Amino acid sequence: MRNTLLVAVSFVALAAAGQSVAAPAFTATAAVTQDASDAISDAELRAFAAAMAEVQTVAAAVEGTPTAEQQASMAASVQGSGLAIDRFNTIATAVSQDPALRARIAVVTAPAPAPGSVAAGVSDQELGQFAAAMGVVQTVAAGIEGGTATAEQQAEMAAAVQNSGLDIERFNAISTAVSQDGSLQARIALINARADGSQ
Repeated sequence: MRNTLLVAVSFVALAAAGQSVAAPAFTATAAVTQDASDAISDAELRAFAAAMAEVQTVAAAVEGTPTAEQQASMAASVQGSGLAIDRFNTIATAVSQDPALRARIAVVTAPAPAPGSVAAGVSDQELGQFAAAMGVVQTVAAGIEGGTATAEQQAEMAAAVQNSGLDIERFNAISTAVSQDGSLQARIALINARADGSQ
């Protein structure tokens, strides 16, 4: 996906500039800072995701050099999203370099949980606590042999949940909701991407 994104972005940028494309142009870019990623709004990310889906559809049909019609179609997709091509390219560069920004796209494009559901009521704090506890629980669970946890393993998993600040019942309710709700899964992926980026 990353190569497709960069190829599509270079096609759009060149099409917008009125240049013909002999081969995909890849240029080195400076690393995107966290401040630059934070400056991209949720609305821009939604527009970018919609435009990128259309651009990728056109790019998938490109064999070798894109035609003028294909370049125009990709540029129109970007402009139809409400983003200027330069802004689209800036966001594309940031997205290609920042896993947390890619995770944010999944969050802002995920369908909202059903009102009144457990998923709708999970706060960011609770989800962070859940993700921290789940990391420990999964590590312990990976060491379970024969499908049954020892008393020591069960105690270690229970302690991880309790140390997170959640009680076992709430942890289990969130766990069930996460397994069924794409928006919670996306939010956890964002929490994990941000944690990985801060290390």
